[in-house]
Amino acid sequence: MSSIPDPNVAASPFALGFGGLRAVFVNCTLKRSPEQSHTQGLADLSSRLMTRYGVQVDHIRAVDHDIATGVYPDMTEHGWRTDEWPALYERIMAADILVLVGPIWLGDNSSVMKKVIERLYACSAILNDAGQYAYYGRVGGCLITGNEDGVKHCAMNVLYSLQHLGYMIPPQADAGWVGPAGPGPSYLDAGSGGPENDFTNRNTTFMTYNVLHAAAMLRQAGGFPAYGNQRSKWDSGARFDMANPEYR
Repeated sequence: MSSIPDPNVAASPFALGFGGLRAVFVNCTLKRSPEQSHTQGLADLSSRLMTRYGVQVDHIRAVDHDIATGVYPDMTEHGWRTDEWPALYERIMAADILVLVGPIWLGDNSSVMKKVIERLYACSAILNDAGQYAYYGRVGGCLITGNEDGVKHCAMNVLYSLQHLGYMIPPQADAGWVGPAGPGPSYLDAGSGGPENDFTNRNTTFMTYNVLHAAAMLRQAGGFPAYGNQRSKWDSGARFDMANPEYR
């Protein structure tokens, strides 16, 4: 039976398995930089563990960018003057792992989170070199913060959306922190107990390792197997052993 790896040991075999992977955290806070984002604090907890194993990590604070509203890859082709989404999409597609992080407002994901998911959806019909939808072969996870209930509700929405678009969702791919219900301290506030919360730290650690394990397995396998899910071949007439239904 294998022992639990010590992340402080440089010779850990996991360092070889994770090295070279790339992850991008998209922070869907409503606060523009340089205002403090409590959600970023939880993202940093996860990303520090990733970088310890040689994973290249990119952070995007979506609200800092002029992202147009819409469901097309480039909204400047549909009447908008500017749209930074195409450039952000390239950064997202450069990563093996996408972690969407955001706050809870009115018991739900933020408006920025919803816009990011809509724009991810806008690009979901693009195909990769194997003829699969573009996000196949990548791994998704999420982190949620707030001072009101709703972590699981928000995570369900995010993770369903990501898997629908083609991301692989490993087990325990979400984590979060909420303070007392109603007005109160946020994650990074002094005395909040957030950074010391064992439940949050455990689940964030599990989420981090699980997205890393899944990404490493996909890389070793050369991506997600293509047979039976290639849109390009389906459109060309292939049916992958699926018999036409007989109606009586």
